Amino acid sequence: MSSVNIFQDFYQRISKNKFFSKIYNDYCFYILCLSTVEEAIEALNHGKFVLIHDDDNRENEIDLIIPAENIKPSHIATMRNDGGGLLCVAIDGCISRKLGLLYLHDILNCVSNDHPLFSTMTNGRSPYGDKPSFSISVNHRDTYTGITDYDRALTISKLASVCKNIDSDGVSEFIKNFRTPGHVPLLIAASGLLKERFGHTELAVYLAKVAGLTPAVAICEMLDSNTFRSLSITEAYKYAKIKGLPLLEANQLKTYSVI
Repeated sequence: MSSVNIFQDFYQRISKNKFFSKIYNDYCFYILCLSTVEEAIEALNHGKFVLIHDDDNRENEIDLIIPAENIKPSHIATMRNDGGGLLCVAIDGCISRKLGLLYLHDILNCVSNDHPLFSTMTNGRSPYGDKPSFSISVNHRDTYTGITDYDRALTISKLASVCKNIDSDGVSEFIKNFRTPGHVPLLIAASGLLKERFGHTELAVYLAKVAGLTPAVAICEMLDSNTFRSLSITEAYKYAKIKGLPLLEANQLKTYSVI
């Protein structure tokens, strides 16, 4: 008898126990509803979205992610309409260093002697435990306003090219063809990825790397217009099932050690 069947049999015997009922429902959700990392890798390689939940004790949010190298204007529209959060691009820490990118809080600290306000505002950590991974925001120089679905897709796809060619002409391409501030915020992944930080920035970049893709990923939080909060994992599962998209928990990636 499988572990799920044993659990079901036990549950039927004490189904009036509300505490156990919750444990049972949570167990079955994680066993039966979550996708595998391999399914997520396959989806990314076919240019499809993957949903990732970070952790109940962290942001407790679901992000839509898709490789920057596969981005199209229709993907931006989906993230804008179905996600609704801030659309950013997470970039591998090694690539970020080669581009000369800095965390935004470090940039502001550099000018804090002349502008003390920044020192006060960047002091401390977020409620979930660490500093945000934001760097500068950019537009590609071929965009117009930079905010349309077409413009943001262009900026993100060109960023993917920069990252893919980082050891050839990527740095010069970035300096020459991008301007800041813009409409695509950049996120710098921690150097040690999941060994160092467990944010969506690191989760998305790690998944791209194990999928053999350029480690630059467009990500967007999923929000709930009914509760005015983040989309719950239960609602995210319903969305993923309707759309045929994989849904992962952070712990699945933390234990998927291939790089």
